[in-house]
Amino acid sequence: MHLDRRFAVVVGSSLAWALLVSGVFYRLASGGARSGSSGPLKAMVVAARPLPVGAMLDAESVKVVRVPEKFFPKGAFSVPEEVLGRGVISPMEPDEAIASARISAKGSGVGLAGMIPSGMRAISVRVNDVVGVAGFVLPGMRVDVLVTGRPSGRDEMVTATVLQNIAVISAGQTIQVDAKSQPINTPVVTLLVTPAQAEALTLANNEGKIQLVLRNSTDHGTAQTAGREARELYGLERPAAPRAAPAEPAAVPKRRAVEPARRAPVAPATVRVPAPETYEMVMIRGNKKTVETLAPLSANSK
Repeated sequence: MHLDRRFAVVVGSSLAWALLVSGVFYRLASGGARSGSSGPLKAMVVAARPLPVGAMLDAESVKVVRVPEKFFPKGAFSVPEEVLGRGVISPMEPDEAIASARISAKGSGVGLAGMIPSGMRAISVRVNDVVGVAGFVLPGMRVDVLVTGRPSGRDEMVTATVLQNIAVISAGQTIQVDAKSQPINTPVVTLLVTPAQAEALTLANNEGKIQLVLRNSTDHGTAQTAGREARELYGLERPAAPRAAPAEPAAVPKRRAVEPARRAPVAPATVRVPAPETYEMVMIRGNKKTVETLAPLSANSK
């Protein structure tokens, strides 16, 4: 009896502690849930069903849900009327928020026209299995455009890269790719280019044959190439560029010869012959004093 009483006390205290601990955890869990859902709610427009590229948003393709304001994504909409009549340019799944970056601008239309950004152009080029990389040029991929032709004044065929890193927005009438990325056999591929690139592509298509080169969509670099001539395929060197003729030196004006000034004739100098030296001799005779001049002795008299 004594043991049963002690056992009852132990079991009762254990149950009391278990209830106390459970109550504490329940309070903590309920408090966290309330804090997580606290804050004002905001209406958000989401997709009501899968929306492929090119689809037009109508009242049946969208719905409104309420989410915490702090979870409201940037570019989302709260009023369905703001998205109705606009085209889808990026596929969306059900319950995914409809953002401005995923749909076309208002009034731009649906389908391919709504996928063309402002300032860009869509141009279609004819392709075959070779040009279209055996059908693997699919929407969303990027390509380079090569042209092969004979430039004016040249006798040989030349291949050059005219456009690089060009986005493909449709293959034939297909503007999106299925999950398996199956090849699309189509005679036309539409590229997204600038107005200047559209001019270059049109000229290349008329002047020669174009070739599409598939590239990695994450590679946005630009390669600097010099083009290829037919002679290089056979190991022949390119002809040396003609050297420019040396420029003729500017004509130096001729100087007129200046005649030296004529000098007046110089009269011959007069040679003065020194007078012969004379000697004087004083003669005293008595009281008379005379001076006599004596001529010098000649060389013959010596």
